[in-house]
Amino acid sequence: MQDTKAISALVGLIAGIASAFLLAGAVAPSYMAMLLIASASLPVLIAGLGWSNTASIVAVIAGTALISVMSGPLAALSAALTSLGPAAWIAHLSNLARPAEEIGGPEGRLAWYPLSDILAQVCAIVAVVLVILGYVMGYGPELSGELVDSFVSILKEGNPDLTLDPASLAEMKSMMRVLLPLVQGATWVGILFGMYYIARGIVTLSGRGKRPRDDVPAQLRMPRTALYTFGIGIAITLLAPAPYDLVGWVIAGSFGAGFILSGFALMHFLTRGKSWRPIAIWIAYVTVILFTVPLIFFLVFGLTATGRLSTMSPNQPKS
Repeated sequence: MQDTKAISALVGLIAGIASAFLLAGAVAPSYMAMLLIASASLPVLIAGLGWSNTASIVAVIAGTALISVMSGPLAALSAALTSLGPAAWIAHLSNLARPAEEIGGPEGRLAWYPLSDILAQVCAIVAVVLVILGYVMGYGPELSGELVDSFVSILKEGNPDLTLDPASLAEMKSMMRVLLPLVQGATWVGILFGMYYIARGIVTLSGRGKRPRDDVPAQLRMPRTALYTFGIGIAITLLAPAPYDLVGWVIAGSFGAGFILSGFALMHFLTRGKSWRPIAIWIAYVTVILFTVPLIFFLVFGLTATGRLSTMSPNQPKS
């Protein structure tokens, strides 16, 4: 038992160091920096899914401490809230199981924590964390305006003849104020769930996975309660005065991403066994990548299908 805990702690330490160095490598805005930031949760997820909660907790502590030394306390807090902490919690949820008969299922089987609830919790975590960080950073018209000014300056460096009238610039700043929290929420939900999916695949291939393979197209649906949360977010954007409407945009973006992922899963499920399935899926993804607007279709698709389906596996014999 002691050896197992020591190994878990060592794995967690290595995972935390790996996450810290991935974040430290993102020194300048670029596609590579975005990839490094997105991948920072992966070592923590692998440690938690393949070893234990101890491993993921040690990874969070070690990674946060190292980032604090390298980049400062604020960067460490941001990393702990957005990447490391959520990754440890997702791994914990994924490894939860109980006898299926406790929830009305067949005897002699285990019911694992529903994939739909994991996705919903990812959405909730992202929404809460972004609201906290937005408050700490003082996000508002001033900050979003500075971002637009920086963006325009970069564009003018590449095209000196570019000119924007004050009205267009003001409109861009107004749009950025609400688009940033919306897009950040949606993007981060996609990143965290995507990293979880990759980590599950790695751990399963290594033979260390505790949870059996989920049927993602059949099971990835948002729970019905998430409909109400998404609706509340939309209502806040419409009814709340500034700056409180930004909370609604964060909720709408985070939970909207959950329903979009559910919509994609539903598409994969409904096209099973169809001869035209590969070309239909290819067209769907290419269209989304090129135009973005079709995401609305998948959002609506996901909103129409909610549910909670647990993954089942035989109980392990008692040793």
